[in-house]
Amino acid sequence: MAEVAVSTVVTKLTELLLEQTTSTISHISTVRDQVESLKNQLSWMQCFLKDADAKQQSNERVRMWVSDIRNVTFEAEEIIETHIYNSTIQTHFHNKIFTPFHLYKLGSRIERICKKIKEVSDRREMYGVVIKNPGSNSNPDDRDGSSSNERLRHWRQPSPYYAEEEYVVEVKEDFGSIFTQLVSLDSTRHVVSLVGMGGLGKTTLAKKLYNDSRIANHFEIKAWVYVSEEYRRKDVLQGILRGVDGVAREDMDRMPEEELVNKLHNALAEKRYLVVLDDIWGMEVWDGLKYAFPRRKLGSKILLTTRILEVALHADGNSDPYQLRPLNHDESYALLRSKAFPGASVIPSEFENLAKEIVVKCEGLPLAVVVVGGLLSRKLKSSGEWARELQNIRGGLLEDQEKITRILALSYNDLPPPLKSCFLYLGLFPKGMNIQTKKLIRLWVAEGFLPQEGGETAEDVAQRYLNELIGRCMIQVGTVSSMGRVKTIRIHDLLRELSVTKGKEEYFGDMAGSSSTSQLTKSRRHSLHSCHERYDFLKHIADYSRSLLFFNREYNADIDKKVWIHLSFMQEKKLNFIYTEFKLLRVLELDGVRLVSLPSTIGDLIQLRYLGLRKTNLEGKLPLSIRNLLNLQTLDLRYCCFLKKIPNVIWKLVNLRHLLLYTPFDSPDSGHLRLDTLTNLQSLPYIEAGNWISDGGLANMTNLRQLGINGLSGQMVNSVLSTIQGLRNLHSLSLSLQSEEDEFPIFMQLSQCTQLQKLSLNGKIKKLPDPHEFPPNLLKLTLHNSHLQKESIAKLERLPKLKMLVLGKKAYNWAELSFSAEGFSQLHVLRLTLLKELEEWKVEEKAMPMLEYMVIDRCEKLRKIPEGLKDITSLKKLKITGMPVDFEHRLRTKDLLEFKNIPIIESTTDILSIVLLGDRNLHLRKGSIFKSGIPLYSL
Repeated sequence: MAEVAVSTVVTKLTELLLEQTTSTISHISTVRDQVESLKNQLSWMQCFLKDADAKQQSNERVRMWVSDIRNVTFEAEEIIETHIYNSTIQTHFHNKIFTPFHLYKLGSRIERICKKIKEVSDRREMYGVVIKNPGSNSNPDDRDGSSSNERLRHWRQPSPYYAEEEYVVEVKEDFGSIFTQLVSLDSTRHVVSLVGMGGLGKTTLAKKLYNDSRIANHFEIKAWVYVSEEYRRKDVLQGILRGVDGVAREDMDRMPEEELVNKLHNALAEKRYLVVLDDIWGMEVWDGLKYAFPRRKLGSKILLTTRILEVALHADGNSDPYQLRPLNHDESYALLRSKAFPGASVIPSEFENLAKEIVVKCEGLPLAVVVVGGLLSRKLKSSGEWARELQNIRGGLLEDQEKITRILALSYNDLPPPLKSCFLYLGLFPKGMNIQTKKLIRLWVAEGFLPQEGGETAEDVAQRYLNELIGRCMIQVGTVSSMGRVKTIRIHDLLRELSVTKGKEEYFGDMAGSSSTSQLTKSRRHSLHSCHERYDFLKHIADYSRSLLFFNREYNADIDKKVWIHLSFMQEKKLNFIYTEFKLLRVLELDGVRLVSLPSTIGDLIQLRYLGLRKTNLEGKLPLSIRNLLNLQTLDLRYCCFLKKIPNVIWKLVNLRHLLLYTPFDSPDSGHLRLDTLTNLQSLPYIEAGNWISDGGLANMTNLRQLGINGLSGQMVNSVLSTIQGLRNLHSLSLSLQSEEDEFPIFMQLSQCTQLQKLSLNGKIKKLPDPHEFPPNLLKLTLHNSHLQKESIAKLERLPKLKMLVLGKKAYNWAELSFSAEGFSQLHVLRLTLLKELEEWKVEEKAMPMLEYMVIDRCEKLRKIPEGLKDITSLKKLKITGMPVDFEHRLRTKDLLEFKNIPIIESTTDILSIVLLGDRNLHLRKGSIFKSGIPLYSL
């Protein structure tokens, strides 16, 4: 799979040639022609590699040829990047004396590399590699580099509203049988188990059950936690507690494991609960968790998914594990149709026979059917294309134990080279991890995977890549925001294994295991998933590494402050060699690693594009040497709760695209920063107001998409509102006033912000703008401390595209609130939070006709929900937080029965005295017991 390596280096060389006028590498122009020649030769070589990659599985000579290409490509990468590093750190004096020598040496090395490439290329025919004519149009799905780029430009954009990926055709007997067990009040059956091989649909079936409204209303509390092979008891206990009790992560970090067990036991003791333990691999896992699950409340259940029957039998001897069967032919055929021909009721007649053969080869495994279906949906709708893929499937089934992996590999082989890199990158993340899409996109951009096309930003291209992988069913959607954006993604275990295996073969990426004796390859990227006593073993890969990602969490609150400080200092010392020996790093992710400070040698990592310091507990201030990181694109300082000072050198980082400073506690001083040079900045979600606003810093941020400013005075807010009219790319704006005496101006001049979709205002609004004065494409509005007048609601409900409204603390201080007929016509989500004076809320007929999710949070004087809310048939979920007992009692015993469409009621209030009585069937049909768990929307 040398194609990925070549593609990555070609992209880097292109990037180098485009940037060669910058001060760091300006003198490379002397050897520009040789660099250009190297890039062209590698690009030409890339045209033949896809065909070679397909052959190397069965041809040892081709495998050797591909390996030679990869090795020479890596050598080329090292020569260029080492020269850039050395030339950057030289002093002005050394530049004058030694630059001619270094350039001569660089030119000689590039010349040797080009000769090696030619030698390798000349041998390709003797190795039997079929060479396609790059200029030929004989194949409508031409696979050369040009064709790949053409396909990239014509990718369809999937809908932003993603549903949960369905890997199972709904088999009624499966669903019905498990459903009956879950709602059973039988005291002897406590654990319900789903057993089957990977990819058979255990997790998907569990999710269907978990999210069914009848299940949601049957249980008082729900929680879901992913266990996996990399089981950590404390993490699992914390995950369940977050679901059932809403305990903050910081509070749980300070608790020993046995205290977590007791706290979880107490939280569940008097409630009917459902806890899903997804993907358990060992009997000892259940033994370590079972004491946290009391059996006092009749009907409480544990839903367990596992690949191992013995684990299920061990968990509950009185329960019969439900073993999922493979799909039969008709079910597989229906699933293939839904993926290959979305929306079609039948498969066209010319494809029927081929489809039936493909179904047979997938052997009833839903994941294999889905992935192949996703692959075929991208193909030209011709029987020839389908026949070719069927032949690939046949050719892949050489050994029984590798059947499924080889089928899944077909979709990987079909990816264009940049997309292959993006897919392989997912193998660096821990198993079962919910991966933040924003973070993933920033990492992809920093790695240099993304070809620039037209006027698109690299982030836009990355978003298309993400959509394409979702569309091909190679990654799963995790959480979706209220605005329809995919916030997190996951990768199925089998596909992750494919990613890890291919990554190692390609020397693309590798993982350090749980001990320092892990055998690491000469991969370009390395990830660490656990804490190590020593990190010296990493020194052996310093010359090869371009990325180093830490995913371990070194929380240990069972020790006193002094010991913690000492251990943090020791941890810091263990990692200091990274800043001196990993000289060619592009990505350094230290999220969650305990550090007190960074050494000045961090400034020597001049190739860094991404520096992640989130939750590192840095104290004091950052070293001045960060000014040397001239290539830095992302600086993540979120949750650095003890960081007090950021040196005023950020303005030197002219390539910065994402400056992430937010912390919920004591924010570092940021208002003093000079920012006027940061013309490439896209994300600045939190920063203190300061002179940088009036000194031209804000006006120069013409690429800004997300902006949040805290501590604005009345005078400053006028300057900000005036300036943002020129920020044509701004999508999200958050402004917070300094004091209660300050107020937003009457004329906010927001109608010019045509791209603005999210607006958050924290502070008094003397007069709310008229609807036509708001941003014309506003989708989400959040108001805090606004002290709105009554007539303001009439203005808000006429905003034509508003999908989400948050009225927060002191946003509305009146006893009565009215939503008029046909108001809020597009609203999907409504949150009323800490409206302390609100007593009565009226909703007229046909108001909020599209409302799906609603939150009422600590509106303590509100007596009841409005009658008009009961007529909204689109309402799916109603969340109640911190409301009085009589409010919830009325809601669940009287109001709920009057809803035209019964919503799921979610509550975090611990009210043990309220119990719905009556016929069990009526209870399942119309009743609702409060529950807490995974929300429909993540806001």
